[in-house]
Order: sequence, then C-alpha cells, then structure tokens
Amino acid sequence: MNKAELISVIAEKIGVTKKQAEDMVECFVDIVTETLKKGGEVTIASFGTFSAKRRAGRMGVNPQNPSEKIQIKAVTVPKFKAGKGLKDALKHSPEAEEPAAM
Repeated sequence: MNKAELISVIAEKIGVTKKQAEDMVECFVDIVTETLKKGGEVTIASFGTFSAKRRAGRMGVNPQNPSEKIQIKAVTVPKFKAGKGLKDALKHSPEAEEPAAM
C-alpha cells in the first residue's frame, strides 16, 4: 500500500474527503518527524513506537575498492518497534499460518 492508497482507505473508512484524509496523514508524518528530530519518541498503544537511534561512527570498507578503509560518520536513524497488538494480529493472520516455501 502506498500513500495515495492509504489516504483513499482512510477517507472511505471514516467518511471524510480525500483532501482531509491527506491532511491527516501529512500531519501525522510531520508530528512524528518533528518529535524524532527533538530526540523524543511517539508511542501508539498496541501498535508500536517510533524512535530515533544514534548510530556511532565506524570504520568500513570501500565497496569499489575492498582494500581501502573508509570512515563512516555517526548518524541518527529512525527506528520502529512493533507493539504487542500488532505482533499478535500478524501471528494470527492466515498468511502467517502458511508453511514457508523452501
């Protein structure tokens, strides 16, 4: 599902216009982004937690020249940890019960 499809589903489910649903999605994304930039986290009960994690700098290998070492800078990356409700919903879905293809 992409953003446009999500907006359509939200508009249909709660009975608002697509423009209003788009504004809701944009607002949610803006709030999560700003909160993470400030070092906070956003927790939605039974769904999950959005947070930002600082990844330390480290030495790496240049993929174009494996004998050359390069310094990889420290960076802040987004992280999502699924909540119990989401995990349980996926465990009990029909797709989760199918045997894995080998």
